[in-house]
Amino acid sequence: MNRTFRLSLAGLALATTLGATAGTYDPRETYAPFTYPQPVNGYRSGSGMPGPLFWQNRADYDLAATLDPVKNTLVGKATIHYTNNSPDALDVLWLQLDENRFTESARGNFTGDRMPKQFTDGYRIASVTVKQGGTASKAQFVVADTRMQVRLPQPLDAKGGKVDVTIEYSYDLPGDFGGRTGFDPSKNGNIYEMAQWYPRMCVYDDLRGWDTAPYLNSEFYLEYGDFNYAITVPSNMIVAGSGELVNPGEVLTKAQQQRLAKARDSDATVMIRTPAEVTDPSSRPKQGGTLTWKFTMHDTRDVAFGASTAYVWDAARINLPEGKKALAMSVYPVESATPQLWGRSTEFLKASVEHFSTKWYPYPYPVAINEGGSAASGMEYPGIVFDPMKAPAKPLHMVTAHEIGHTWFPMIVGSDERRNAWMDEGFNTFIDVYEMDAFNHGEFGPKRDGEYAPKGGNPVDGILPLLADQDAPALLMGADMVKEKYRHPATYYKAALGLVLLREEIIGPERFDPAFRKYIATWAYKHPTPSDFFRLMESEAGEDLGWFWRGWYANNWQLDLAVAKVAGSVVTIENRDQLVMPATLRVTFDDKTTRDIRIPVETWQQHKSFDLTVPGNRKIVGAVIDPDHKVPDRDRSNNGWPR
Repeated sequence: MNRTFRLSLAGLALATTLGATAGTYDPRETYAPFTYPQPVNGYRSGSGMPGPLFWQNRADYDLAATLDPVKNTLVGKATIHYTNNSPDALDVLWLQLDENRFTESARGNFTGDRMPKQFTDGYRIASVTVKQGGTASKAQFVVADTRMQVRLPQPLDAKGGKVDVTIEYSYDLPGDFGGRTGFDPSKNGNIYEMAQWYPRMCVYDDLRGWDTAPYLNSEFYLEYGDFNYAITVPSNMIVAGSGELVNPGEVLTKAQQQRLAKARDSDATVMIRTPAEVTDPSSRPKQGGTLTWKFTMHDTRDVAFGASTAYVWDAARINLPEGKKALAMSVYPVESATPQLWGRSTEFLKASVEHFSTKWYPYPYPVAINEGGSAASGMEYPGIVFDPMKAPAKPLHMVTAHEIGHTWFPMIVGSDERRNAWMDEGFNTFIDVYEMDAFNHGEFGPKRDGEYAPKGGNPVDGILPLLADQDAPALLMGADMVKEKYRHPATYYKAALGLVLLREEIIGPERFDPAFRKYIATWAYKHPTPSDFFRLMESEAGEDLGWFWRGWYANNWQLDLAVAKVAGSVVTIENRDQLVMPATLRVTFDDKTTRDIRIPVETWQQHKSFDLTVPGNRKIVGAVIDPDHKVPDRDRSNNGWPR
């Protein structure tokens, strides 16, 4: 625990014990020079941009897997073409084996509120082969929880060395206890939601070399590359996978191919497989045996797929900037095929992707899929999201927008979810705020009220209990260290509200929006750190924001602005707690007119209390700071005068 954090806890305890007084605020602490978590070097510049020596490794994949819905197993073969662009020769490779999370001895079983009761035996590794310098050989490997170390016959050259690793494997599928992968029944058959279904390369980066944080429960950190993958299933199943289906003629009927072609040019949703056709054998091009569905996806960190006999399927065109197009598709069971449930899913998906693409950065993939099941409901992967098949329209819109919003964070902007979950969930929740305002003229908005704000109350008040909780974590804390009770309030809500405050109160949209777009475009398909984000936003927006990074991200400080008194034309304002924010002071005169005066954060660099002289000769009869309730002030009873 660093000294700043210790001091912040002491300050919070003092404020709680003694109540709000001007003496609890210490400008020397709030405005001390901010130490960024990651230093500037040749790899990462002081402007928040990649430095002149920036590098990133690459992993391209050829994958083949067979899903057996009778045994509920998957048998696969993965060939990873790995490129070492780092300045270091590598004598080992590290891979992620996330299916091992479901074993009885998994470390993650000991981190939650209770031990799980169902298990699998995880990955069964049949063989590992390394091809290096044209020579293939069996490789030695060691499995440690959810990681596997592969020892290379000879060091992999720095700055462009290449190696191919082929792994043959199998595993038993977790059922509905998988959380992010598994299967559940529906009226017309099991629905399989298949993620973390192949060994994936760990990231080797300039921050810590091999990043081998175990998979406990808090998502992912992955390299980028191109994927070609093939999924073999019984012929009566439909597969919906990340990327583009490259053999539709082999796995779809002619009618389905024609309907897909129509959907590519239609803003209205087109049925590809109707509810009536789900139980019609003619809706499949082959009876009996298996079919292999082949997909490709470029510049992605991962792929996932859904598979079922039960899917209804519909689609529509996505309109992207510069006249480009993509395809929105939804697959879901017949029991969800009503206007009150999934009948508008593709409409929601299409609108979300179009909004995010126009406002922030264009959607880069050919297809976006909303898949309806229950084993992994509410989970995101590149090009496909798994959402609850029983969700009514309003919750379905919210979860669809949120999960596909993860395309931008962390799938385009590849932050480390396992260490900095707030850069994933928080940034995504932030862009959801404006999507919900925009969708169908605010049909389901506003999101600002969120699930934490008091019912009917002001949205910023929802954060006050978290800020007052001395046990609550700071945002700059590893995701696995955050207790479940704080995960949503901090990682989602506080992180998102921080960006709302930056955009609407501290910087302003006219400077924030271009800076945020620059951040996304600069770090697209790269791995930014918190410091890269902090520095780029400061540099592009033209603000020194160290006080905000410290108070909102490095600590869990509270804000308490007050109007202490009015004497003649002088209004005395105070900052009574450790967080500072710009705010508006509204003065009311005896002729019932008002005047708004903006109070910048610089007011509190040297002062705990400040006497503001209001120009003019009119008598002041009232004054209130933050009259429109824009900032999270913990004690609003002292915001106005007279009391």
